[in-house]
Amino acid sequence: MFDRRGFSLEHCREMLAESEPSNLQRLRDEVIGMNIFNSVFVDCTASADVASLYQEFLENNISVVAANKVAASSDYATYAALKSTARRKGVKFLFETNVGAGLPIIRTMNDLINSGDKILKIEAVLSGTLNFIFNKLSADVPFSETVRLAKQEGYSEPDPRVDLSGKDVIRKLVILSREAGYRIEQEEVEKNLFIPDEYFTGSLDDFWKNLPALDADFEARRRELEREGKRWRFVAKYEDGKASVSLCEVERTHPFYSLEGSNNIILLTTERYNEYPMLIQGYGAGAGVTAAGVFADIMSIANV
Repeated sequence: MFDRRGFSLEHCREMLAESEPSNLQRLRDEVIGMNIFNSVFVDCTASADVASLYQEFLENNISVVAANKVAASSDYATYAALKSTARRKGVKFLFETNVGAGLPIIRTMNDLINSGDKILKIEAVLSGTLNFIFNKLSADVPFSETVRLAKQEGYSEPDPRVDLSGKDVIRKLVILSREAGYRIEQEEVEKNLFIPDEYFTGSLDDFWKNLPALDADFEARRRELEREGKRWRFVAKYEDGKASVSLCEVERTHPFYSLEGSNNIILLTTERYNEYPMLIQGYGAGAGVTAAGVFADIMSIANV
């Protein structure tokens, strides 16, 4: 729906049901044509087509708040152009919820850099889905069942292979590394998967049918970890120009060991926070905290 005067929240659902179908061209024309001072375009889709509109919106002095990860994790040239255009036009391109939902990760990194600090190393658990899976894994709950539970409880994508492949974590690591001041592309991230490649080909039905074949191996390795007092964590890391994602074994003394549920955690080693890295931890997924993060970005623009 489009109306320069705004909408009544009391009747907006009924109005939306009666509205005309839209398309990308109409969306672009309506938003730019309204020419509203200090306006903000908010993208809560996962659409590359919608993300392709950001450059033109910024050029027309419209700030962009994106929960959509596509733009910030796409090729570096696109990311850099959006950031540069926002600075040149005096508007904002904000995407705090791209990583860690409502956690103040990107904002904190920007504050560190703007105050003269340098981020030397990033270590993080950024997948609520994978953290849920490895926290649920036990003698009573085999690996295949933890993946089913993640899907049933809404943590995973409809196709859990998207999460198990590490693609989402790679995108998040690329965004964080860029915000730390480093030039990196998704293809440069070393990917160490914990499931054989053949599970990522074929149909989703084949995947579910074959998944229990991995249970025995995972259980044997889990028992060994338990004896050693360790846990699995899927860790994203950037240091000395190298980025990687991999399943790591962490000891009791490691900050990642006690991470519960679907929470996220990030360790930032900087020139200031060197001996004792900065730690940010909390809910890394969920509609409520993500909506709050999007709203915080909107309010930071409104309060400029």
